[in-house]
Amino acid sequence: MKYVLIVIMFCVCCGVGYFFSIKYMKRKRFWASLIALADKLSLEINFSRERLRVLLANFDGANKKNLLEIDERFVDFLDKKCELTNEEIFKKAACLKPEEKDVILLFLKTLGRSDVENQTKEIQTFIARFNEIKLACDVEQKKYGGLSIKLGIVAGIFCAIILI
Repeated sequence: MKYVLIVIMFCVCCGVGYFFSIKYMKRKRFWASLIALADKLSLEINFSRERLRVLLANFDGANKKNLLEIDERFVDFLDKKCELTNEEIFKKAACLKPEEKDVILLFLKTLGRSDVENQTKEIQTFIARFNEIKLACDVEQKKYGGLSIKLGIVAGIFCAIILI
């Protein structure tokens, strides 16, 4: 019975460490998906000249899931079902920092506001900003995500030693 309790405590500590590292993984995936969306918008606006709703609806499913429903909320804004505010757009994006939310909101506000050439230049500028943020997220994920998991393992080993 004692060994079962030790294994359970070890697994709980490792799970808590993993739980804290999920935030960093979500942010990293989010920025990669947002860059993919911006690339697609840049290409499609130049060549197909489709409407934003159609372009966002045709975005691939794997990346769409990582966008934390921001694209769906933006489509709701385009359909005039909601406003373009931090509270409305970022309901499920708790892992993002406030300054990152401001950059994304500015990006969404500029979509569809100018001609094709200027729109493409603006999107490319935002892609560069998104890449900088993604690099910072990569560093944070390597630093703190791994640290969280390792601390969970160490805490589990510590609890196991104490219980022995």
